[in-house]
Amino acid sequence: MTSIKEQLRNEPNYIPVKKSKKKIIGSIIYYIVGITLSLLFIFPLLYMVSASTKTPEADAFSAGTIMMFLPDFSNITHIFDNYAVIFGEYGVWKYALNSFAYAAIVIVFNIIVNGLAGYVLAKFDFPGKGFFNFIILFLIVVPVETSIIPLYSIAKQILGLKGNLSVLAVVLPSIISVFNIFLFTQFFSSIPKEYEEAMHIDGASRLRVFFDLILPTSKPIVATTAVFTFIGVWNDYIWPSMVLPNAGDDSWPLLPIQAALNSIRSIENITNGEIMASLVVTSIPIFVLYAAAQKYIVKGFGTAGLKM
Repeated sequence: MTSIKEQLRNEPNYIPVKKSKKKIIGSIIYYIVGITLSLLFIFPLLYMVSASTKTPEADAFSAGTIMMFLPDFSNITHIFDNYAVIFGEYGVWKYALNSFAYAAIVIVFNIIVNGLAGYVLAKFDFPGKGFFNFIILFLIVVPVETSIIPLYSIAKQILGLKGNLSVLAVVLPSIISVFNIFLFTQFFSSIPKEYEEAMHIDGASRLRVFFDLILPTSKPIVATTAVFTFIGVWNDYIWPSMVLPNAGDDSWPLLPIQAALNSIRSIENITNGEIMASLVVTSIPIFVLYAAAQKYIVKGFGTAGLKM
């Protein structure tokens, strides 16, 4: 089966269109800049992965050469030794499980709470609706760091979330996200009202409409908020370090993986390969999750942007 370009070339009056010199130069510059920027992002990742497979001697030997970006295949039997150390001696897997648990809880409640808030702002008419929309847009641009001290006072002094209850201090503030409320509001506004009216005729309540109609038809924005919520919880360091106690050797640590990495880096005699192995472990879930949900993320932002 021939393509359209081949069919056009077979036409008797076909005249090939030549690109102008400006377009050719522009294309060359475009590809050069694109490749250069790609390398700037890829090389640090290559170094991180390659250094995680090397002994301190091999890492020092390859420093300053092209070999620093390549794994150490000369000693293939010990290529995962650094990973064995961080999982065995340092117990990184415990902190990773903590982060997965925190992220799973936050994602579920984040979608329900922020989704309901977005549903109300998108589909309900009530006094002060414009004011609430303004507050949400205002809070999006306010840095999170400005609210850390008041939030800490509320969690520790007013709610008394100390000891094992500090886990709630990590989870509760992460459930509310004004940016996710904004995304849900924009996306839900594009859903036709006729679908809701049909369910109301059948006697469905507002909650049933939300859970049986709105959420199932909003997979792109749900996936988008879930991915970015996971990334936010997984990469969170400052807030968990402030509210969580640093458990001793005889109890299960409560710190998430990012806070644990900072502690691991301060261990005496830790090698660069072990640090890089820890960074690889923390990066893998984000890469996998984003790759799996990439098409939903693009579609979610594209659809939400129609109402912006």
